[in-house]
Amino acid sequence: MFPTVREVLSLDPVRHGTPRVVAGEAGLDGRVRWVHVAEVPDIASLLGGGELVLTTGIGLPADDAGLRAFIGDLADVGVSGLVVELGRRYGSGVPRVMIAAAERRGLPLVELRRATPFVRITEAVHALIVDAQLTELRATEEIHQRFTDLSVEGADAAEVIRQAADLSGCPVVLENLSRQVLGYDPAGESAELLLDGWEQHSRRIRPAGRTAYDPDSGWLVTVVGARGQDWGRLLMRWPASGELPTRPAGESTPPNAGPPTRLTILIERAASTLALGRLIRRDAEGLERQIHRTLLTALLDHSRPVDEVALRAKALGVVLDRRHLVGVLVRHRADDPAAEGRPEDGQARLRDLSEAVGQALREAKLTGLTSAVDDNSVGALLALPDPAAEDRALSAFASALRRVRLDTGAVRATAGVEPTRVTSSADSVRAGGQVSRAVSGSELPRAAASFEVPRAAFGGEGARVANAVDPARTAGGAPNGLIVAAGSGVSSLREARRSLVEARQIAEAARRDRRDLPVFRLPHVGLAGLLHLLRDEPRLQTFVERELGALLEYDARHPREQLLDTLRAYLEQGRNKTAGAAAAHLSRPAFYERLARIARILDVDLDSVEACLSLHVALLALEAVRTP
Repeated sequence: MFPTVREVLSLDPVRHGTPRVVAGEAGLDGRVRWVHVAEVPDIASLLGGGELVLTTGIGLPADDAGLRAFIGDLADVGVSGLVVELGRRYGSGVPRVMIAAAERRGLPLVELRRATPFVRITEAVHALIVDAQLTELRATEEIHQRFTDLSVEGADAAEVIRQAADLSGCPVVLENLSRQVLGYDPAGESAELLLDGWEQHSRRIRPAGRTAYDPDSGWLVTVVGARGQDWGRLLMRWPASGELPTRPAGESTPPNAGPPTRLTILIERAASTLALGRLIRRDAEGLERQIHRTLLTALLDHSRPVDEVALRAKALGVVLDRRHLVGVLVRHRADDPAAEGRPEDGQARLRDLSEAVGQALREAKLTGLTSAVDDNSVGALLALPDPAAEDRALSAFASALRRVRLDTGAVRATAGVEPTRVTSSADSVRAGGQVSRAVSGSELPRAAASFEVPRAAFGGEGARVANAVDPARTAGGAPNGLIVAAGSGVSSLREARRSLVEARQIAEAARRDRRDLPVFRLPHVGLAGLLHLLRDEPRLQTFVERELGALLEYDARHPREQLLDTLRAYLEQGRNKTAGAAAAHLSRPAFYERLARIARILDVDLDSVEACLSLHVALLALEAVRTP
C-alpha cells in the first residue's frame, strides 16, 4: 500500500533536488509510511517507524559520536530513509562518518544537491500514500463483495481458491492437516513446480499465529476452520514469483518483507468462506471425498486433462502415474429408497456405502480414488504397484468391505433400543436402531425381505447379534446385498476410463445374476449380463421385436392370457412340456394348447432347438431392455 524509497526518489519534486544515494542502497525498496521534516537530533523518540526523514542538517550534532548516535537511533526506530538537503549545514556533501554509519545499518542516506521546498515533497508523497490507501480500500471492498457472493452462492472449494488466486495474482494452495493438497491454483505458474514435494515443503512453513507470514519461505498462511475445529490451512505465496527480497548484510530478515494488508484480508476472507461452506455442507461428503469425486468424474467424462488429474491426485497423496489401475464399482442390488419417496434414505445409504468403501480401502492397505459416482454407486480407481497384485488386491478389498459392513452392523445392533424392522441396506441408525448387515465367510452381504428383530436380539452377545442378521433367516437368502464389480486392469491413466466404465457395466449386469460372488468380473456376467450391457443397442432391440413382436402384440390385446409367460416357462424348463406346465400352473392340455397358439402366432417350430434358442435369447434380451 505504501510507496518505496526508490519510488519516492523518482517523484518530480524530489528529482528537482538532484538526489544522490550515498549509503544504504540495498534498503531503497523499504516502504515509506509517512514523510517527516526534522531539524533536531533527538527526533527518533517522536517517530514510529517507516518514516522518510527530511532535514537540512542545521540541528545535527557537530561531533562524530553524535552523528553516529543520530544515525543509530533512526535505524533502531525503523525509519525508511534519511534525506539531507545540502547548502545550509553541509556544503559539498554529508560527513563521511554519517555515510559509514548509514551503510553499516542499511539505512538509505540521500543527498539533495539543490535546494528544494520540503512542502512539495511531503505533498507529493502523502498524495501517493493516500491514493494507495484508497486503492487498497477499494480492493478490500471488492474482496468482501466477491467472497460474500461466493458464500451466498454456496461455491465449492475450487471456485473459492480460484477467486483468491485471481484477486491476489499469487499461487494459492488449500491443504488438510496432514499436509495433503485439497485444491490449488498456480496463478499462471507451473503447477508441477508448485506442488513438487509439497508435504515436505509445507511442514517447513511454520508461521507464528493463526494468520501470519513466514518470511523464510515466502508464504502467507491462515488456518481454516470454525467452532474450534480446524481442518486445514490456506497458503498464498508472496511475492508471487517466489523470489524473496535480498537480505541486507547484518539483517536476519528482509526489511518490510510482509505482504500488503490487502492480501492478509483476502486470505482470511477466503478461509472463512471455505469454513462456512464446510459447515453448510457438514452432512455432505468431506472435502477430500469431493476432490476424489471431481477427479473420478473428470476421468469418466473427460472434463479435465489426464495430466492434471494425475497431478491433483498426487498432491492428494494418491499416485496414479506408472501404476496398474483397476476400476471398481460398488452398489446395492436393491432399489434406491429415494425411488419410494424417501430421498433422505437414499442419500444416507449412499453416504454410508461411500464411507464403507473408503474404510475398506484403508484396511486393505490400498491406495486409489474413491467416491460416489451416481445416485446408487460408489466408484474406486485402485492404483497397484504391478499387474500381479490385481487379484490379491481385489480379494483383500472385498474381504475388508465385508468386515467393515459387518462391524458397522454389530456396533449399531448392540446399541439396542426398541424393536425395529431390519433391512439389508447400509442405512444409519434411525429411530429404533436400524442395522446394516453382512455375512461371514467368503461371500458378500446377502439381504432379503425385511424382518422383525425382537428386543432380545440387541443384547451384548456377539452370537445373538450375528443370529439377528444371519442370512439364513432371510426369505430364501436372495442375493440382494452388495455388488462389487471390477473392470480390466490398465497400465496408464489415459485408459482408466475404460476400466471404470467396464466396472459400471459389469455391476449393472450383475444385478440380474443370482450368485453372490466376492467380485464380479467380465467373465462372470454370462449371456444375460452381456445382453444387459447391450440393452441400449438398437440392433438388439430390433432383434427382440423381430422374434417376439407378434406375441407381445397378442398379449397386449389379450391381457388375461399372457402367452409370453407360457413361452418363458417352456424354455426355462429345457423344452420339457410336463415341467413347463407345472411351472406355469396349467394343466398339460391347456399348456399344450397355448404352445400351439404361440407357434401359430410366431410362425415357428417349438420343437426346433435352433428356433427355441433364438426365442430364449430374445426373451433374455427383452428382460434386459425392460430392466433399468
